[in-house]
Amino acid sequence: MQTSPENLKNLVREKYSNIAQAEPAKKSCCGCDCGSTNIIMNEQYEGIAGYNREADLQLGCGIPTQFAAIEPGNIVVDLGSGAGNDCFVARALTGESGEVIGIDFTPEMIALARQNVEKLGYTNVRFVAGDIDNIPLPRHSADVVISNCVINLVPDKAKVFSEIFRILVPGGHFCVSDVVRERDLPEAIRQAAELYAGCVSGASQISDYLKIVDQQGFKEITIRKKTPIEIPEDILQSYHEDTISSKDGVSDCGLFSITLTGYKPMEQNCASGCDCGC
Repeated sequence: MQTSPENLKNLVREKYSNIAQAEPAKKSCCGCDCGSTNIIMNEQYEGIAGYNREADLQLGCGIPTQFAAIEPGNIVVDLGSGAGNDCFVARALTGESGEVIGIDFTPEMIALARQNVEKLGYTNVRFVAGDIDNIPLPRHSADVVISNCVINLVPDKAKVFSEIFRILVPGGHFCVSDVVRERDLPEAIRQAAELYAGCVSGASQISDYLKIVDQQGFKEITIRKKTPIEIPEDILQSYHEDTISSKDGVSDCGLFSITLTGYKPMEQNCASGCDCGC
C-alpha cells in the first residue's frame, strides 16, 4: 500500500529527530545503529573554510557550496540545514557583510543548529523552522539557495523548486546536491520507509528531476558533479532482489549523487498580478 505524502513527511521528521538526539557514534543517514557508515556521503569537508565538526552529521551527498558561487555580501538560504554544517561553510564565503538562513522542519535539528551557532558566536547565521516546500521567507529574499541531500526526501519536488524560484532574486541561483536514479528501483526498495528516510527510496529518475527544475523556469541548468552511490549489503539485505547486482559486498542500484545548479532569469515575462513568485 502506498504511503501518503503526509505520512512520509512525518516519517522523515521522526527519523531526523532521532538522528539529532542520537549519540554522535550512532548518527547515520539511515537513522539506525546498523553497523554501516553513512551510505551516501563520500565527500570530505576537512580543510574547508567554515567547517565545524560538531555541526557535521554526515547526512549529505555532496558539498553544494563548492559550486554555489557564493560571493561576499550574499544572502544564502540552506534548505534542510540540519545541524548547520553547510550554513557555516556558506558563511565563510559570504563573510560578515552577508547572511545565511537555514530552514529545517525538524525541531530537534533547529535546536541543535542554534546551539552550534551560539557556540560559534556568529551573528549573521540564523535558523528558521519550516517546510522547504513552503519556505517561510518572502519572495526575492535570497541571492543563493543551497541544499544537501534533502529535496529527494520531499514528495512534491516541483513545489520545492517553485519555492526556490520564488525566494530567489532575479538573476539569483541555486546549487543543490541530491540523490537521483538512472533506472527504476526494485519494488521492495521503493516501498521501504527506512530507506526512504535514508535518501534512497525517494530518489527521482534523473530525467524527471531535471524536467521538474526546467518547468519551474530555471535556466542554465547544469550538473556540476555526478558520483555513483554503492550501498553496503548490510543496509540492503532485508530488501535484496535479483534486479540488484552485487559485487564485493556492495550493491549497484543505478543511484547517483549529483550537484546541480540553475539560474533564475533576470527578466520575467509574467502577467501583472501572477502568483508564480517572479
